[in-house]
Amino acid sequence: MLEVMGLNAGYGEIQILRDLSLTVEPGECVCLVGANGAGKTTLMRSLSGLLRPVGGSIRFDGQELARLSAHDVVTRGVALVPEGRRVFGPLTVRDNLEMGAFRHLWPPNKEKGRHDGFGRDLEFVLTLFPRLRERLQQPAGTLSGGEQQMLAIGRALMTRPKLLLLDEPSMGLAPLVVKEIFATIRALNAEGIAILLAEQNARMALRTASRGYVIAEGRIVNSADTAALQRDPAVQEAYLGF
Repeated sequence: MLEVMGLNAGYGEIQILRDLSLTVEPGECVCLVGANGAGKTTLMRSLSGLLRPVGGSIRFDGQELARLSAHDVVTRGVALVPEGRRVFGPLTVRDNLEMGAFRHLWPPNKEKGRHDGFGRDLEFVLTLFPRLRERLQQPAGTLSGGEQQMLAIGRALMTRPKLLLLDEPSMGLAPLVVKEIFATIRALNAEGIAILLAEQNARMALRTASRGYVIAEGRIVNSADTAALQRDPAVQEAYLGF
């Protein structure tokens, strides 16, 4: 499904990713574990079209994404839930969800007013996150951090992704909310959505994904199924606090 080969990316003259390669197969949940500054967010921005790589290949369902805009990447079925949530604070919860569904809503269906699947998509998200149903007309900026994370995931789901990119979904959240968010990630993967999860909370990430990569200084330094990574002494010492 996703094949990243020899990816190089950075900001100006500062190179962050160095010959990075990884894969995500259909229906997989794969985690990317690394310290702050290791390159996780740069990779997510590169995969989603927000950052143009300077070298390497990003292939998704056989199509090259490395030179596409973020809008075009979304239309191919890849959606990013960004670090820090990035909801549209002045807009209502419903408006934020409609922004996620924009490519399905425009141009509008003149006979029915909306794309046939919009109501179904909205109901799926509101069933997944009942608190959002209670706050549909509330400005997104007034939500709690956990509710904003739910909204950010819901907005991405409204694009109907085949692959969901999650960048630090636990950041700044209370432990109970983190458990709830990760339970939702597992449920979405069970629905057949492939997931690439970049997360500093290595313990939760390795419990959630079936396979993982360890990134350090912009390079993949280890990869294995998550059970093997949890047994690896280097991973235990660096990321699990053993």
